[in-house]
Amino acid sequence: MNMVSSRFLPTVATALALVFAAPVVVYNAQAQSAQSVPMRDGIPTLAPLVEKVIPTVVNVQVKAKVSMAEDQMMDPFRFFGNPRGGQGQMPPRERTSGGSGIIIDGAKGYILTNHHVIAEATDIQITLHDRRQLTAKVVGSDEGTDVALLQVDAKGLQALPIGDSNELRVGDYVFAVGSPFGLQKTVTSGIVSALSRQGGGIEDYEDFIQTDAAINPGNSGGPLVNLKGELIGVNTAIMGPAGGNVGVGFAVPTSMVKGVIAQLQEFGEVRRGRIGVSINDITPEVAANLGIDRTEGALIGSVEKGTPADQAGVRAGDVAIELDGRPLRSSNDLRNRIGMLTVGTSVDLTVLREGQKRTFKIAIGKAATAQLAKLPDRQALEGASFTGTTRGDNATGVKVTEVEPGSPAERLNLEVGDIVTAVNTKPVKSLDEFQTAMGASKRSTVLHVVRGDDRRVVVVP
Repeated sequence: MNMVSSRFLPTVATALALVFAAPVVVYNAQAQSAQSVPMRDGIPTLAPLVEKVIPTVVNVQVKAKVSMAEDQMMDPFRFFGNPRGGQGQMPPRERTSGGSGIIIDGAKGYILTNHHVIAEATDIQITLHDRRQLTAKVVGSDEGTDVALLQVDAKGLQALPIGDSNELRVGDYVFAVGSPFGLQKTVTSGIVSALSRQGGGIEDYEDFIQTDAAINPGNSGGPLVNLKGELIGVNTAIMGPAGGNVGVGFAVPTSMVKGVIAQLQEFGEVRRGRIGVSINDITPEVAANLGIDRTEGALIGSVEKGTPADQAGVRAGDVAIELDGRPLRSSNDLRNRIGMLTVGTSVDLTVLREGQKRTFKIAIGKAATAQLAKLPDRQALEGASFTGTTRGDNATGVKVTEVEPGSPAERLNLEVGDIVTAVNTKPVKSLDEFQTAMGASKRSTVLHVVRGDDRRVVVVP
């Protein structure tokens, strides 16, 4: 983790002066009313809002057993364009890292944070605004959205109201609270720079709010707040080539978080739904070929037999344009929204077919999950586990999900997070393809591996 000198970190006063140089109003799209920003001595100020929000934000300190070569001083933060790279496998050791969290239910002691903040944790300590220190337990965690739910046993907790990120517009003012570089109760401000950012490859389910409010290591799991004092996003990633803020931060929107929280509370995990279709974005060329005047929505590429979509009457070639009455922006939008629904839920999918709108009621089915695969017949890979298709920033293949300490796989210098893209000269995009290719090659098998920006080969004797 590269450190950033404190002299480069903007102060709250400077940020507020820049943001509120002109008169500002908060626009509530639902209520169709305007509300003045608080003033003090004739100067706009966020102080009253900040004072209400800060007690709901906690510092999260984690101890975890890791086998990574690098030692990150703070939060194991996520960076676009700067993947974690390894310099060789190290023996497991205990790492202490930190992030932020948000109290969302004071009575039940529920705290929201990022999955990557508490992943592999052996101990989680929460420091409250009043300096109380509490041990937290994990209610549930979801790597696909990078959301985790913790619980503490305490009284007098103040919770942050959860707002509706669907009401956000580009240009809305927001502020972030967290512990960047361990500096607790740090507030930064900015605007919503963009909505529905996708395709970064950092998470399986992406629909980010982009903001220029300064977010740095230690902000992970902290809130992005609107000017009504509501949580509208969970800060999770930044785009920065040197490990510091450059004004491009990302937060998981509450429209996604709400569904994840509900499932973590009920099941301790997210049980993702599916309807059984393959989907594609609609490019201008595809739209022209289909004879439609839109590029929003999702083109149904195929429908699996016997699946909920098939049973409902959806066909290949249909263009999905709405889900439960809400417009679909892209194929990823459809995937995200279906994936957040509980199995058994019924939804209305509206499609264009031969120029006509048709709506189908579909019961959400259970998503097929790739099982971890071990290859016990290949002694040189003993200790390594793999999971199904992974699409990263630079590669598509089979992901290494576990490397046991001291195992033959560790001696081959495999690391968790490696993506195996090919066996010998044969590309592999699923567990079945990987296992078949390995079975066909008995000696001196060459694995093509992508680790961050680095491409390498691993010879398996």
